[in-house]
Amino acid sequence: MIGMRHSLMTWTLGMFLAFGFVVDAAAADVIYKGDAKCTRCHDETDSAPVLAIAKTRHGVAADGRNLGCVGCHGESTLHAENPQGLKDRPKVDRSFRRGSFTPVAAQNEACLGCHKGGKRMHWASSQHANGNLACASCHQVHTQHDKVLSKQTQPEVCYACHKEQRAQSFRASHHPIKEGKVVCSDCHNPHGSTGPKQLAKSTVVETCYTCHAEKRGPFLWEHPPASDNCLNCHTPHGSNHASLLKTKPPYLCQQCHDFTQHPGTAYSGRGLPVSQGGVAPAQQQLLRACLNCHTQVHGTNHPSGARYTR
Repeated sequence: MIGMRHSLMTWTLGMFLAFGFVVDAAAADVIYKGDAKCTRCHDETDSAPVLAIAKTRHGVAADGRNLGCVGCHGESTLHAENPQGLKDRPKVDRSFRRGSFTPVAAQNEACLGCHKGGKRMHWASSQHANGNLACASCHQVHTQHDKVLSKQTQPEVCYACHKEQRAQSFRASHHPIKEGKVVCSDCHNPHGSTGPKQLAKSTVVETCYTCHAEKRGPFLWEHPPASDNCLNCHTPHGSNHASLLKTKPPYLCQQCHDFTQHPGTAYSGRGLPVSQGGVAPAQQQLLRACLNCHTQVHGTNHPSGARYTR
């Protein structure tokens, strides 16, 4: 009985191969019959293993958009048949390798033929498209785990180009990107958007409010800089000041609030007294400075009015 079962499995596997299917040994994934002419040479022993595509959405035969290898690379008849018997075969019709002979526009056209609409609606006007960036520069198709789609590995893909933001992410105050809780695509849409800097929402405050909803209000007394643009006070990728502030209070506050309208001569810059730890420290500079009293800087409902206190 065991021998018959083994023979049946061997015969079934042989039939799959005879009809031009490729079977993944680990998961028995079946990809397209027409791909057999490609997988005769391009298999897991190739310098760039390709069979893992059978474990991705691009290897799902039930999806009518998927046409196998030719769907992306073209028929590539000369490459496959090599009628002249050249040692170096003719190139495929469309290549996606880094430094490829295929123009970026032609590469992206193959991808956007299926991946259009939704979050890719504004691709044509995006900064990445205007920078002549190919989809394959960020995405990996012939792999089960595309790095840019994982929270753990997406930042390293983005940081390959955005090195300044990488350096900022290591500052004392930062979004928890390296901790794996936040990724670049939580705030940005790399495929383009209607907002500045390819933000996920139309404005900075809308984007920030998706996580920081408690800052949204509405408040009886709103702090205009906070409701206008979070970047008036904060820097998004990292800061050496608490809460991602551009600079520490009271100097941040005094960029807008003139000291003459407040008993602020102690930190006006004229006759600045000794700071914390000295003989006569200025109370306005101790600990959280202005925030010692004005705690609700994003807005308040306190009956004392627009003083942004508790």
